[in-house]
Amino acid sequence: MAHAHPHPHSSGHDSHDGHDSSSVPDPGGPDGQDHHRHQGGHSHSGSHAHSGDTVDGQAEILDLDAEVLAEHLASVTAWLPTGTPPRRIVDLGCGTGAGTFALLDRFPEADVTAVDFSAAHLQRLREKACARGVERWIRTVQADLDDTVWPDLGAPDLVWASASMHHMADPDRALRAVRDALAPGGLFVVLELAGFPRFLPGNAPEERPGLEERCHAASERYHAEHVPHRGADWGPKLSAAGFTVEAERALTVNIEGSRDAAVGAYALGSLRRLRGTVADGLPAEDLAALDRLLDTDGPHSILRRDDLEVRTERTVWAARRGA
Repeated sequence: MAHAHPHPHSSGHDSHDGHDSSSVPDPGGPDGQDHHRHQGGHSHSGSHAHSGDTVDGQAEILDLDAEVLAEHLASVTAWLPTGTPPRRIVDLGCGTGAGTFALLDRFPEADVTAVDFSAAHLQRLREKACARGVERWIRTVQADLDDTVWPDLGAPDLVWASASMHHMADPDRALRAVRDALAPGGLFVVLELAGFPRFLPGNAPEERPGLEERCHAASERYHAEHVPHRGADWGPKLSAAGFTVEAERALTVNIEGSRDAAVGAYALGSLRRLRGTVADGLPAEDLAALDRLLDTDGPHSILRRDDLEVRTERTVWAARRGA
């Protein structure tokens, strides 16, 4: 049945990893997004849990990622080579719904199944769906996508995975599971992050210039061990799983945010999350400088800065299952 969705583009949240995860997140933007727990403390379904994260903290970051990057996420959904508009969509590792709502905005006649490991994130997604008046077109499924048997996803025409594939313990098996779940001729969209977004200029903070890049270097070392598929080139993997890669797109995001409260909150939440994975890999002077940025009551708080911007890169692949 055709239906019109009166949903505004902003979901109030989502994009990361996603990550949404997000997502155009673990977000990640922060990885967007995590979902299920495995060695290294990560979850695998869409909302990504890192050391020091709380469920509320993860959800807040996913929501901010979606809000700040909403325009870029909309550009991705507009770019998709869908041909006939999909009627059945699955959002794998949906987090708090950045991709889910962006896809409904783009394809208002579709029904969406949103899959994640986190019951709390799915509950938040349902609350947002009700607020938008689109709850009847969204079905939520709690699942661990590292399980060998997946829930019935209903032969979707389009599967969307934003910043979630890199959390799978066995990504190749997951790709084959998506291929088997898709309707013949269906489209699989994978969005991958280059890492956490950057927010500070290179000469900041004044007492420790280049701090953010050193934090990212420590984060890369951490993720190389614990999330080795983050930043992967999914094109060859998709081909090996039996897909035909029809399109690939690199996204470079650069958002000036000196007057945007959401960008400040996004930077604060992202750097707090980053601290949880890099604290042991930074010299004491860098950690102290980072903590001064994160101290919202202090004179050096990142929220007091007027030179913030969001810089990140993401890549999107659109791959077709054979008819």
